[in-house]
Amino acid sequence: MKALKLFLFLFPVLGLLITCSAQSAKETVTPIANEYSEYLETVQKATFRYFWDFAHPVSGLAPERTATPNIVTTGGTGFGIMALIVGAERQWVSRAQAVQQMQKIVGFLEKADRFHGAWPHWLDGNSGRVIPFSEHDNGGDLVETAFLVNGLLSARTYFGGNAAAEKDLRQRIDKLWRDVEWDWYVRDGKLLWHWSPNYEWRMNHPLRGHDETLITYVLALGSPTHPIKPEVYQNTYKQSDHYVNGQTYFGYKLPLGFPMGGPLFFTHYSFLSLDPRLMQDEQTNYWEQNRNHTLINRAHCLQPRQAMFGYGPGNWGLTASDDYNFYDAHSPTNDNGTISPTAALSSFPYTPYYSMQVLRNLYLREGSRLFGPYGFYDAYNKGLNWYSNQYLAIDQGPIVVMMENYRSGLLWKLGEKTPELWAGLAKMGIRKPVYPTGFYAYAPDFRTGYIDLWKHPDRGAFVLDFAVKGTTPVTLLLRDETGREVQKLIDNKPYPEGMHQLTYQLPHGKYEFEWTQGSEKQRVKVFLHQGVDNQ
Repeated sequence: MKALKLFLFLFPVLGLLITCSAQSAKETVTPIANEYSEYLETVQKATFRYFWDFAHPVSGLAPERTATPNIVTTGGTGFGIMALIVGAERQWVSRAQAVQQMQKIVGFLEKADRFHGAWPHWLDGNSGRVIPFSEHDNGGDLVETAFLVNGLLSARTYFGGNAAAEKDLRQRIDKLWRDVEWDWYVRDGKLLWHWSPNYEWRMNHPLRGHDETLITYVLALGSPTHPIKPEVYQNTYKQSDHYVNGQTYFGYKLPLGFPMGGPLFFTHYSFLSLDPRLMQDEQTNYWEQNRNHTLINRAHCLQPRQAMFGYGPGNWGLTASDDYNFYDAHSPTNDNGTISPTAALSSFPYTPYYSMQVLRNLYLREGSRLFGPYGFYDAYNKGLNWYSNQYLAIDQGPIVVMMENYRSGLLWKLGEKTPELWAGLAKMGIRKPVYPTGFYAYAPDFRTGYIDLWKHPDRGAFVLDFAVKGTTPVTLLLRDETGREVQKLIDNKPYPEGMHQLTYQLPHGKYEFEWTQGSEKQRVKVFLHQGVDNQ
Protein backbone atom coordinates (compact mmCIF):
# COMPACT_ATOMS: atom_id res chain seq x y z
CA MET A 1 0.00 0.00 0.00
CA LYS A 2 1.33 3.42 -1.13
CA ALA A 3 0.09 2.42 -0.20
CA LEU A 4 8.82 15.18 23.64
CA LYS A 5 17.52 19.85 36.26
CA LEU A 6 15.55 19.17 38.87
CA PHE A 7 15.06 22.45 40.85
CA LEU A 8 15.98 22.15 44.50
CA PHE A 9 12.71 23.64 45.64
CA LEU A 10 9.38 23.46 43.93
CA PHE A 11 6.94 26.33 43.81
CA PRO A 12 3.15 25.91 44.07
CA VAL A 13 1.17 25.22 40.98
CA LEU A 14 0.73 28.34 38.87
CA GLY A 15 -2.71 28.85 37.49
CA LEU A 16 -5.89 26.87 37.54
CA LEU A 17 -5.97 23.10 37.50
CA ILE A 18 -8.30 22.29 34.63
CA THR A 19 -10.14 19.01 34.28
CA CYS A 20 -12.36 18.05 31.44
CA SER A 21 -13.77 15.04 29.67
CA ALA A 22 -11.55 13.92 26.81
CA GLN A 23 -14.65 13.31 24.71
CA SER A 24 -15.82 16.92 24.94
CA ALA A 25 -12.64 18.79 25.79
CA LYS A 26 -12.40 22.32 24.44
CA GLU A 27 -9.35 24.55 24.51
CA THR A 28 -9.62 26.75 27.59
CA VAL A 29 -6.11 28.13 27.70
CA THR A 30 -5.08 31.00 25.45
CA PRO A 31 -2.35 29.73 23.11
CA ILE A 32 1.08 30.97 24.10
CA ALA A 33 3.59 31.84 21.40
CA ASN A 34 6.78 29.87 21.85
CA GLU A 35 9.45 28.12 19.84
CA TYR A 36 7.64 24.78 19.73
CA SER A 37 4.21 26.09 18.78
CA GLU A 38 5.94 27.95 15.96
CA TYR A 39 7.53 24.71 14.75
CA LEU A 40 4.16 23.00 14.75
CA GLU A 41 2.46 25.87 12.96
CA THR A 42 5.18 26.19 10.35
CA VAL A 43 5.33 22.51 9.47
CA GLN A 44 1.59 21.93 9.59
CA LYS A 45 0.73 24.98 7.49
CA ALA A 46 3.39 24.28 4.87
CA THR A 47 2.21 20.68 4.56
CA PHE A 48 -1.41 21.84 4.21
CA ARG A 49 -0.33 23.83 1.17
CA TYR A 50 0.16 20.60 -0.75
CA PHE A 51 -3.62 20.19 -0.73
CA TRP A 52 -4.32 23.88 -1.37
CA ASP A 53 -1.67 25.36 -3.65
CA PHE A 54 -0.90 22.08 -5.40
CA ALA A 55 -4.49 20.82 -5.64
CA HIS A 56 -5.44 19.91 -9.18
CA PRO A 57 -6.79 23.08 -10.86
CA VAL A 58 -9.76 21.35 -12.50
CA SER A 59 -10.81 18.69 -10.04
CA GLY A 60 -9.53 20.14 -6.74
CA LEU A 61 -8.34 16.63 -5.87
CA ALA A 62 -4.86 15.86 -4.54
CA PRO A 63 -2.22 14.79 -7.04
CA GLU A 64 -0.69 11.44 -6.23
CA ARG A 65 2.77 13.04 -6.08
CA THR A 66 4.49 16.19 -7.28
CA ALA A 67 6.01 14.41 -10.27
CA THR A 68 2.58 13.48 -11.70
CA PRO A 69 0.30 16.49 -11.13
CA ASN A 70 -2.53 15.26 -13.38
CA ILE A 71 -2.81 11.83 -11.72
CA VAL A 72 -5.07 12.49 -8.75
CA THR A 73 -5.50 10.05 -5.88
CA THR A 74 -8.81 9.29 -4.23
CA GLY A 75 -7.48 8.08 -0.88
CA GLY A 76 -4.96 10.92 -0.67
CA THR A 77 -7.78 13.33 -1.45
CA GLY A 78 -9.70 11.97 1.55
CA PHE A 79 -6.69 12.84 3.71
CA GLY A 80 -6.47 16.19 1.93
CA ILE A 81 -10.11 17.01 2.69
CA MET A 82 -9.33 16.56 6.38
CA ALA A 83 -6.29 18.83 5.93
CA LEU A 84 -8.61 21.37 4.31
CA ILE A 85 -10.80 21.26 7.43
CA VAL A 86 -7.71 21.98 9.55
CA GLY A 87 -6.82 24.87 7.26
CA ALA A 88 -10.28 26.38 7.66
CA GLU A 89 -10.27 25.90 11.44
CA ARG A 90 -6.83 27.51 11.78
CA GLN A 91 -7.84 30.25 9.34
CA TRP A 92 -5.07 29.55 6.88
CA VAL A 93 -7.93 29.87 4.40
CA SER A 94 -11.39 31.25 5.02
CA ARG A 95 -14.33 28.97 5.69
CA ALA A 96 -15.97 30.24 2.50
CA GLN A 97 -12.85 29.38 0.50
CA ALA A 98 -12.81 25.90 2.00
CA VAL A 99 -16.48 25.36 1.14
CA GLN A 100 -15.86 26.51 -2.41
CA GLN A 101 -12.96 24.07 -2.76
CA MET A 102 -15.09 21.28 -1.35
CA GLN A 103 -17.80 22.06 -3.88
CA LYS A 104 -15.24 21.72 -6.66
CA ILE A 105 -14.05 18.36 -5.29
CA VAL A 106 -17.56 16.99 -4.81
CA GLY A 107 -18.69 18.17 -8.23
CA PHE A 108 -15.80 16.32 -9.82
CA LEU A 109 -16.39 13.15 -7.81
CA GLU A 110 -20.05 13.12 -8.83
CA LYS A 111 -19.05 12.80 -12.49
CA ALA A 112 -15.86 10.74 -12.14
CA ASP A 113 -15.64 7.03 -12.94
CA ARG A 114 -17.16 4.81 -10.27
CA PHE A 115 -17.60 1.08 -10.11
CA HIS A 116 -20.63 0.03 -8.08
CA GLY A 117 -20.21 3.28 -6.17
CA ALA A 118 -16.50 2.86 -5.50
CA TRP A 119 -13.89 5.13 -7.03
CA PRO A 120 -10.61 3.82 -8.46
CA HIS A 121 -7.24 4.47 -6.85
CA TRP A 122 -6.23 7.00 -9.53
CA LEU A 123 -8.20 9.37 -11.72
CA ASP A 124 -7.30 11.73 -14.52
CA GLY A 125 -7.59 15.13 -12.86
CA ASN A 126 -9.03 16.71 -15.98
CA SER A 127 -11.47 14.13 -17.26
CA GLY A 128 -12.34 12.03 -14.21
CA ARG A 129 -11.57 8.83 -16.10
CA VAL A 130 -9.83 5.96 -14.36
CA ILE A 131 -6.05 5.66 -14.65
CA PRO A 132 -5.01 2.04 -14.01
CA PHE A 133 -2.96 1.56 -10.85
CA SER A 134 -1.65 -1.72 -12.19
CA GLU A 135 -2.49 -4.10 -15.02
CA HIS A 136 -5.59 -5.59 -13.42
CA ASP A 137 -6.42 -2.66 -11.15
CA ASN A 138 -8.46 -0.37 -13.38
CA GLY A 139 -11.75 -0.38 -11.49
CA GLY A 140 -13.12 0.12 -8.00
CA ASP A 141 -10.67 0.33 -5.08
CA LEU A 142 -12.66 -0.12 -1.89
CA VAL A 143 -9.86 0.90 0.50
CA GLU A 144 -9.02 4.13 -1.32
CA THR A 145 -12.77 4.76 -1.48
CA ALA A 146 -12.97 4.33 2.29
CA PHE A 147 -10.18 6.88 2.84
CA LEU A 148 -12.01 9.29 0.53
CA VAL A 149 -15.44 8.74 2.11
CA ASN A 150 -13.95 9.18 5.59
CA GLY A 151 -12.73 12.61 4.53
CA LEU A 152 -16.05 13.46 2.95
CA LEU A 153 -17.98 12.49 6.10
CA SER A 154 -15.61 14.63 8.20
CA ALA A 155 -16.40 17.54 5.90
CA ARG A 156 -20.13 16.83 6.13
CA THR A 157 -19.86 17.08 9.91
CA TYR A 158 -17.55 20.11 9.99
CA PHE A 159 -19.44 22.21 7.47
CA GLY A 160 -22.64 22.04 9.48
CA GLY A 161 -23.73 25.66 9.15
CA ASN A 162 -27.03 27.05 7.90
CA ALA A 163 -25.59 28.78 4.85
CA ALA A 164 -27.05 27.48 1.62
CA ALA A 165 -23.63 26.44 0.30
CA GLU A 166 -22.94 24.30 3.37
CA LYS A 167 -26.38 22.71 3.30
CA ASP A 168 -25.93 21.86 -0.36
CA LEU A 169 -22.46 20.45 0.29
CA ARG A 170 -23.75 18.18 3.04
CA GLN A 171 -26.55 16.84 0.88
CA ARG A 172 -24.25 16.07 -2.02
CA ILE A 173 -21.70 14.36 0.22
CA ASP A 174 -24.45 12.27 1.77
CA LYS A 175 -25.57 11.06 -1.64
CA LEU A 176 -22.04 10.10 -2.67
CA TRP A 177 -21.64 8.15 0.61
CA ARG A 178 -24.97 6.38 0.22
CA ASP A 179 -24.14 5.31 -3.33
CA VAL A 180 -21.11 3.19 -2.36
CA GLU A 181 -22.09 -0.46 -2.73
CA TRP A 182 -19.90 -1.94 -0.01
CA ASP A 183 -21.92 -5.14 0.05
CA TRP A 184 -21.37 -5.75 -3.66
CA TYR A 185 -17.63 -6.16 -2.95
CA VAL A 186 -18.34 -9.24 -0.82
CA ARG A 187 -17.58 -12.48 -2.65
CA ASP A 188 -17.79 -15.92 -1.07
CA GLY A 189 -18.23 -14.29 2.33
CA LYS A 190 -15.05 -12.21 2.00
CA LEU A 191 -14.72 -8.45 1.50
CA LEU A 192 -12.46 -7.84 -1.50
CA TRP A 193 -10.31 -4.80 -2.22
CA HIS A 194 -10.74 -4.48 -6.02
CA TRP A 195 -13.10 -5.02 -8.89
CA SER A 196 -12.36 -4.32 -12.55
CA PRO A 197 -14.87 -4.08 -15.42
CA ASN A 198 -12.34 -5.93 -17.59
CA TYR A 199 -10.79 -8.37 -15.13
CA GLU A 200 -13.56 -8.57 -12.54
CA TRP A 201 -12.24 -10.24 -9.35
CA ARG A 202 -8.84 -11.33 -10.70
CA MET A 203 -6.95 -9.27 -8.09
CA ASN A 204 -8.69 -11.44 -5.44
CA HIS A 205 -7.36 -9.47 -2.47
CA PRO A 206 -9.44 -10.03 0.70
CA LEU A 207 -9.14 -7.26 3.28
CA ARG A 208 -7.36 -9.16 6.03
CA GLY A 209 -5.85 -7.35 9.08
CA HIS A 210 -4.36 -5.97 11.16
CA ASP A 211 -3.42 -3.08 8.86
CA GLU A 212 -4.62 0.20 7.36
CA THR A 213 -7.88 -1.25 6.02
CA LEU A 214 -9.75 -1.16 9.37
CA ILE A 215 -11.62 2.02 8.38
CA THR A 216 -13.02 0.19 5.35
CA TYR A 217 -14.89 -2.21 7.63
CA VAL A 218 -16.11 0.63 9.87
CA LEU A 219 -17.70 2.34 6.86
CA ALA A 220 -18.89 -0.84 5.16
CA LEU A 221 -20.68 -1.90 8.35
CA GLY A 222 -21.96 1.60 9.09
CA SER A 223 -23.40 2.22 5.63
CA PRO A 224 -27.11 3.14 5.81
CA THR A 225 -27.75 1.77 2.30
CA HIS A 226 -25.30 -1.01 1.41
CA PRO A 227 -23.91 -2.47 4.63
CA ILE A 228 -21.96 -5.68 4.83
CA LYS A 229 -22.77 -8.25 7.49
CA PRO A 230 -20.72 -8.37 10.72
CA GLU A 231 -19.65 -11.93 9.95
CA VAL A 232 -17.80 -10.68 6.87
CA TYR A 233 -15.56 -8.65 9.17
CA GLN A 234 -15.08 -11.61 11.48
CA ASN A 235 -14.39 -14.03 8.64
CA THR A 236 -12.12 -11.81 6.55
CA TYR A 237 -10.27 -9.14 8.54
CA LYS A 238 -9.69 -11.31 11.60
CA GLN A 239 -8.72 -14.40 9.62
CA SER A 240 -5.13 -13.42 9.00
CA ASP A 241 -1.69 -14.59 10.05
CA HIS A 242 -0.93 -10.97 11.00
CA TYR A 243 -4.07 -10.22 13.00
CA VAL A 244 -3.25 -11.49 16.51
CA ASN A 245 0.26 -10.77 17.74
CA GLY A 246 0.49 -10.69 21.57
CA GLN A 247 4.28 -10.50 21.64
CA THR A 248 6.36 -8.03 23.68
CA TYR A 249 9.11 -6.01 22.01
CA PHE A 250 11.47 -3.73 23.98
CA GLY A 251 9.05 -4.02 26.91
CA TYR A 252 5.99 -2.96 24.89
CA LYS A 253 3.22 -5.47 24.35
CA LEU A 254 1.70 -5.48 20.87
CA PRO A 255 -1.79 -7.02 20.83
CA LEU A 256 -2.25 -7.07 17.05
CA GLY A 257 -0.37 -7.00 13.81
CA PHE A 258 2.84 -7.99 12.09
CA PRO A 259 6.04 -8.85 13.97
CA MET A 260 7.23 -5.58 15.55
CA GLY A 261 4.12 -3.88 14.18
CA GLY A 262 4.86 -3.25 10.54
CA PRO A 263 4.98 0.23 8.96
CA LEU A 264 3.63 3.10 11.05
CA PHE A 265 0.91 4.14 8.61
CA PHE A 266 -1.18 1.35 10.15
CA THR A 267 -1.53 3.67 13.20
CA HIS A 268 -2.47 6.68 11.07
CA TYR A 269 -4.76 6.04 8.11
CA SER A 270 -7.75 4.51 9.93
CA PHE A 271 -7.31 6.79 12.93
CA LEU A 272 -7.46 10.20 11.30
CA SER A 273 -11.10 10.51 12.42
CA LEU A 274 -11.33 7.54 14.80
CA ASP A 275 -10.04 8.37 18.30
CA PRO A 276 -8.29 5.17 19.41
CA ARG A 277 -8.65 6.20 23.06
CA LEU A 278 -12.36 5.43 22.62
CA MET A 279 -11.91 2.02 21.00
CA GLN A 280 -11.70 -1.36 22.68
CA ASP A 281 -12.70 -4.87 21.68
CA GLU A 282 -12.11 -8.32 23.10
CA GLN A 283 -8.65 -8.40 21.54
CA THR A 284 -7.16 -4.99 22.16
CA ASN A 285 -7.38 -1.43 23.34
CA TYR A 286 -6.61 0.52 20.19
CA TRP A 287 -4.81 3.36 21.97
CA GLU A 288 -2.44 0.84 23.55
CA GLN A 289 -2.03 -0.86 20.19
CA ASN A 290 -1.12 2.30 18.30
CA ARG A 291 1.02 3.84 21.05
CA ASN A 292 3.01 0.67 21.55
CA HIS A 293 3.37 0.10 17.82
CA THR A 294 4.89 3.59 17.58
CA LEU A 295 7.18 3.04 20.57
CA ILE A 296 8.38 -0.28 19.15
CA ASN A 297 9.18 1.39 15.84
CA ARG A 298 11.16 4.09 17.69
CA ALA A 299 12.92 1.60 19.97
CA HIS A 300 14.07 -0.41 16.97
CA CYS A 301 15.60 2.73 15.46
CA LEU A 302 17.43 3.50 18.72
CA GLN A 303 19.16 0.13 18.87
CA PRO A 304 22.98 0.45 18.68
CA ARG A 305 23.17 -1.59 15.50
CA GLN A 306 20.92 0.93 13.73
CA ALA A 307 23.47 3.72 14.30
CA MET A 308 24.98 2.74 10.96
CA PHE A 309 21.94 4.39 9.37
CA GLY A 310 22.37 7.62 11.35
CA TYR A 311 19.31 6.89 13.45
CA GLY A 312 18.80 8.47 16.88
CA PRO A 313 16.22 10.20 19.12
CA GLY A 314 15.80 12.90 16.51
CA ASN A 315 15.86 10.55 13.53
CA TRP A 316 13.42 7.65 13.73
CA GLY A 317 10.23 6.58 12.01
CA LEU A 318 9.74 3.78 9.49
CA THR A 319 6.74 3.58 7.20
CA ALA A 320 5.80 3.24 3.55
CA SER A 321 7.39 5.96 1.43
CA ASP A 322 9.76 6.66 -1.39
CA ASP A 323 13.34 5.54 -1.03
CA TYR A 324 16.47 5.27 -3.18
CA ASN A 325 14.92 2.18 -4.83
CA PHE A 326 11.70 4.17 -5.54
CA TYR A 327 9.15 2.95 -2.96
CA ASP A 328 8.88 0.45 -0.09
CA ALA A 329 6.90 -0.29 3.07
CA HIS A 330 9.67 0.34 5.62
CA SER A 331 9.38 -1.23 9.08
CA PRO A 332 11.60 -2.76 11.76
CA THR A 333 11.62 -6.00 9.77
CA ASN A 334 12.18 -4.21 6.45
CA ASP A 335 14.70 -1.47 7.23
CA ASN A 336 17.11 -0.11 4.66
CA GLY A 337 17.97 3.13 6.47
CA THR A 338 15.17 5.25 5.01
CA ILE A 339 13.41 7.65 7.38
CA SER A 340 9.99 8.99 6.38
CA PRO A 341 9.08 12.25 8.19
CA THR A 342 5.40 11.33 8.09
CA ALA A 343 6.08 8.37 10.38
CA ALA A 344 7.04 10.33 13.51
CA LEU A 345 5.13 13.51 12.67
CA SER A 346 1.84 11.69 12.13
CA SER A 347 2.46 9.95 15.48
CA PHE A 348 2.27 13.19 17.52
CA PRO A 349 -0.86 12.08 19.46
CA TYR A 350 0.91 8.90 20.59
CA THR A 351 4.44 10.19 21.24
CA PRO A 352 4.41 14.00 21.37
CA TYR A 353 7.80 14.51 23.02
CA TYR A 354 9.54 11.97 20.83
CA SER A 355 7.81 13.24 17.70
CA MET A 356 8.89 16.81 18.46
CA GLN A 357 12.47 15.56 18.81
CA VAL A 358 12.21 14.37 15.21
CA LEU A 359 10.48 17.51 13.92
CA ARG A 360 13.04 19.80 15.54
CA ASN A 361 16.00 17.75 14.36
CA LEU A 362 14.78 17.41 10.80
CA TYR A 363 13.88 21.10 10.55
CA LEU A 364 17.07 22.49 12.11
CA ARG A 365 19.65 19.98 10.90
CA GLU A 366 18.24 18.62 7.68
CA GLY A 367 15.88 21.37 6.64
CA SER A 368 18.06 22.85 3.92
CA ARG A 369 17.65 19.62 1.96
CA LEU A 370 14.53 18.08 3.45
CA PHE A 371 12.10 20.99 3.95
CA GLY A 372 10.49 22.62 0.94
CA PRO A 373 7.39 24.52 -0.14
CA TYR A 374 4.95 21.82 1.05
CA GLY A 375 6.76 20.80 4.24
CA PHE A 376 9.17 17.91 4.61
CA TYR A 377 9.93 15.93 1.49
CA ASP A 378 8.81 12.34 1.52
CA ALA A 379 11.89 10.55 2.85
CA TYR A 380 15.64 10.53 3.22
CA ASN A 381 18.47 8.12 3.90
CA LYS A 382 21.22 9.80 5.91
CA GLY A 383 23.63 6.90 5.57
CA LEU A 384 23.47 7.01 1.78
CA ASN A 385 23.12 10.81 1.57
CA TRP A 386 19.89 10.32 -0.41
CA TYR A 387 17.08 12.88 -0.13
CA SER A 388 13.72 12.65 -1.87
CA ASN A 389 12.62 15.55 -4.06
CA GLN A 390 8.98 14.39 -4.03
CA TYR A 391 5.83 14.93 -2.02
CA LEU A 392 3.17 12.20 -1.78
CA ALA A 393 -0.44 12.97 -0.87
CA ILE A 394 -0.89 9.90 1.32
CA ASP A 395 2.15 10.88 3.41
CA GLN A 396 1.52 14.64 3.63
CA GLY A 397 -2.15 14.37 4.64
CA PRO A 398 -1.71 12.43 7.89
CA ILE A 399 0.94 14.92 9.05
CA VAL A 400 -1.56 17.80 9.00
CA VAL A 401 -4.41 15.77 10.48
CA MET A 402 -2.61 13.89 13.23
CA MET A 403 -0.63 16.96 14.34
CA GLU A 404 -4.00 18.68 14.69
CA ASN A 405 -5.42 15.77 16.65
CA TYR A 406 -2.51 16.28 19.06
CA ARG A 407 -2.99 20.04 19.19
CA SER A 408 -6.79 20.26 19.47
CA GLY A 409 -8.36 16.86 18.76
CA LEU A 410 -10.32 18.45 15.91
CA LEU A 411 -10.76 15.48 13.57
CA TRP A 412 -11.28 13.05 16.42
CA LYS A 413 -14.08 15.28 17.74
CA LEU A 414 -15.66 15.37 14.30
CA GLY A 415 -15.44 11.59 14.14
CA GLU A 416 -17.28 11.32 17.44
CA LYS A 417 -20.08 13.37 15.93
CA THR A 418 -20.39 11.13 12.86
CA PRO A 419 -23.00 8.50 13.79
CA GLU A 420 -22.26 6.09 10.93
CA LEU A 421 -18.72 5.56 12.24
CA TRP A 422 -20.05 4.51 15.63
CA ALA A 423 -22.69 2.31 14.05
CA GLY A 424 -19.93 0.49 12.17
CA LEU A 425 -17.69 0.19 15.23
CA ALA A 426 -20.55 -1.25 17.27
CA LYS A 427 -21.13 -3.98 14.70
CA MET A 428 -17.41 -4.80 14.93
CA GLY A 429 -17.69 -5.24 18.69
CA ILE A 430 -15.61 -2.11 19.30
CA ARG A 431 -16.85 -0.05 22.24
CA LYS A 432 -15.66 2.78 24.48
CA PRO A 433 -13.33 1.36 27.14
CA VAL A 434 -13.50 1.82 30.89
CA TYR A 435 -9.93 2.59 31.91
CA PRO A 436 -8.56 1.82 35.37
CA THR A 437 -7.69 4.86 37.47
CA GLY A 438 -4.30 6.23 36.49
CA PHE A 439 -2.12 7.09 33.51
CA TYR A 440 -3.84 5.26 30.70
CA ALA A 441 -2.22 7.29 27.93
CA TYR A 442 1.49 6.78 28.57
CA ALA A 443 4.24 4.22 28.49
CA PRO A 444 7.80 4.80 29.76
CA ASP A 445 10.88 5.09 27.61
CA PHE A 446 12.28 1.58 27.18
CA ARG A 447 15.79 2.75 28.14
CA THR A 448 15.09 4.92 31.23
CA GLY A 449 11.78 3.73 32.69
CA TYR A 450 10.53 7.33 32.76
CA ILE A 451 7.46 8.73 31.07
CA ASP A 452 8.66 11.75 29.09
CA LEU A 453 6.30 14.73 29.25
CA TRP A 454 6.73 18.25 27.97
CA LYS A 455 4.59 21.36 28.04
CA HIS A 456 1.87 21.38 25.45
CA PRO A 457 3.15 23.98 22.97
CA ASP A 458 -0.22 25.67 22.48
CA ARG A 459 -1.05 25.80 26.20
CA GLY A 460 2.30 26.66 27.74
CA ALA A 461 1.65 24.13 30.50
CA PHE A 462 1.95 20.44 31.18
CA VAL A 463 -1.18 18.50 30.30
CA LEU A 464 -1.72 15.22 32.07
CA ASP A 465 -4.16 12.70 30.63
CA PHE A 466 -5.61 10.36 33.23
CA ALA A 467 -8.59 8.15 33.83
CA VAL A 468 -10.82 7.51 36.82
CA LYS A 469 -12.78 4.32 37.32
CA GLY A 470 -15.65 4.28 39.77
CA THR A 471 -16.71 7.10 42.09
CA THR A 472 -14.15 6.81 44.90
CA PRO A 473 -12.16 10.07 45.30
CA VAL A 474 -8.59 10.15 43.99
CA THR A 475 -5.32 11.74 45.13
CA LEU A 476 -2.33 12.54 42.95
CA LEU A 477 0.86 13.04 44.96
CA LEU A 478 4.23 14.15 43.60
CA ARG A 479 7.59 13.15 45.08
CA ASP A 480 11.06 14.23 44.00
CA GLU A 481 13.89 11.83 43.19
CA THR A 482 14.81 11.53 46.90
CA GLY A 483 11.27 10.42 47.75
CA ARG A 484 10.40 13.73 49.42
CA GLU A 485 6.76 14.74 49.07
CA VAL A 486 6.51 17.83 46.88
CA GLN A 487 2.85 18.54 46.31
CA LYS A 488 -0.60 17.11 45.87
CA LEU A 489 -1.94 17.98 42.44
CA ILE A 490 -5.24 16.31 43.33
CA ASP A 491 -6.30 15.94 46.95
CA ASN A 492 -9.00 13.35 47.63
CA LYS A 493 -11.26 14.64 44.88
CA PRO A 494 -14.14 12.73 43.26
CA TYR A 495 -14.35 12.66 39.45
CA PRO A 496 -16.91 11.29 37.05
CA GLU A 497 -15.84 7.97 35.67
CA GLY A 498 -13.91 8.35 32.43
CA MET A 499 -11.01 10.23 30.88
CA HIS A 500 -9.83 13.60 32.18
CA GLN A 501 -7.07 16.13 31.74
CA LEU A 502 -5.10 18.08 34.32
CA THR A 503 -3.30 21.24 33.21
CA TYR A 504 -0.53 22.33 35.59
CA GLN A 505 2.77 24.15 35.98
CA LEU A 506 5.82 22.60 37.66
CA PRO A 507 9.57 23.06 37.33
CA HIS A 508 11.16 20.59 35.00
CA GLY A 509 12.83 17.55 36.49
CA LYS A 510 12.30 13.94 37.46
CA TYR A 511 9.43 12.97 39.71
CA GLU A 512 7.43 10.05 41.01
CA PHE A 513 3.70 10.48 40.55
CA GLU A 514 1.57 8.44 42.97
CA TRP A 515 -2.12 7.82 42.40
CA THR A 516 -4.28 6.75 45.35
CA GLN A 517 -7.90 5.65 45.11
CA GLY A 518 -9.18 3.93 48.21
CA SER A 519 -6.73 1.14 48.97
CA GLU A 520 -5.30 1.12 45.45
CA LYS A 521 -1.99 2.85 44.62
CA GLN A 522 -0.13 3.33 41.36
CA ARG A 523 3.35 4.87 41.05
CA VAL A 524 5.10 5.95 37.86
CA LYS A 525 8.33 7.80 37.13
CA VAL A 526 7.85 10.97 35.10
CA PHE A 527 10.42 13.26 33.52
CA LEU A 528 8.98 16.75 33.00
CA HIS A 529 11.07 18.36 30.27
CA GLN A 530 11.52 22.10 30.00
CA GLY A 531 12.36 21.82 26.32
CA VAL A 532 13.04 19.24 23.66
CA ASP A 533 16.50 17.90 22.99
CA ASN A 534 17.76 14.94 21.01
CA GLN A 535 19.38 12.94 23.80
